[in-house]
Amino acid sequence: MSAPMTHTALPAPTLRSPAARRALLGAGILSRTALTLVALGFLTLPVLAVEVPRLAIKGDITAERDVITLGDLVSGAPPALAQKALFRAPALGTSGTIQVRRIVEATAGLGLDAPESGGRLQISVQRAARRIGAPEIEGAVKAVLAKQRGFDVGFVTIAFDGEAPVLTVPPDLVSAVTAQEVTYDPRSRRVTALVVVGERQSSLRVAGQVVEMADVAVLTRAIARGETLNAADVAVERRPRDGLPADIAADPAAFLGQVAQKPLGAGTALRAAELTRPDLVARGEAVTIVYETPGVALALRGQAREGGPLGAVIGVVNPVSKKVIQATVIGPGRVTVAPIVPVTAAAPAARLAAAQP
Repeated sequence: MSAPMTHTALPAPTLRSPAARRALLGAGILSRTALTLVALGFLTLPVLAVEVPRLAIKGDITAERDVITLGDLVSGAPPALAQKALFRAPALGTSGTIQVRRIVEATAGLGLDAPESGGRLQISVQRAARRIGAPEIEGAVKAVLAKQRGFDVGFVTIAFDGEAPVLTVPPDLVSAVTAQEVTYDPRSRRVTALVVVGERQSSLRVAGQVVEMADVAVLTRAIARGETLNAADVAVERRPRDGLPADIAADPAAFLGQVAQKPLGAGTALRAAELTRPDLVARGEAVTIVYETPGVALALRGQAREGGPLGAVIGVVNPVSKKVIQATVIGPGRVTVAPIVPVTAAAPAARLAAAQP
């Protein structure tokens, strides 16, 4: 008898529609194309390098602080190292130099390339500062003297010992100048003080002589002997009071119209003794003698025996009788005689009759 035959069932084939088969084929092609493009892109894109700024020495600088940093000296310095202190700055208001080789050594010590120098061998460093001069210092001391001693600051000055004082402070220190520890000796007129700025952040001790001033009239130009002064010839200046003559005047009007008795140079302080009023009557000049009282005016001619300015009493001669009377100059070529008896109607005639032949 023969053995029965056995049959093994094979899996049935999967059936797909034509549209599904086309979709699968397209997706495979696209996937392989995308992978190819990505691979090619990574192979062909250029490598982007990070550009490091070049270091270069800036040149001459002005230092604002006590130290000089890498960023002060070198452009392109890394931010993390820009504030690294390299050198000490010069004193306030002074200047100095730094050799370029020392800057190169300092940057190498920080692990940096040598900066471009542009052919420089050294750079100049100026330390910024604010200078407080003698006028501000004097004003601070005088303000204290005015409060303590009652001085008129407009008529007081201080002659400081030695050179004019200067206080140098940082530019950002903008506090007012004040004077402390002020001492004054009235006998010697010596003053000392400590001038400070900003709660003694900067200070300077000064000493000097207090000088009282006075206004005086001075000549603006040289004047020859006999020359008459006018308004343009005289001005007012403030000068030390000590040593001024007693007949010095401050009012220019007191000297206008006066005549110099000797040559006087420009800047001369005017004195009454060196000037005189101009003569309104000259010696030998024919003058008019007048006699005036309320309601009466008489006049006659005479001749001056001497010259004289306004208000001077001079001798006048009647050219006919040759009698001399004393008369007061009242204007150019004019004199007057004063009554010597009570004023009556007959008095003027009697007074003038004495001068007639």
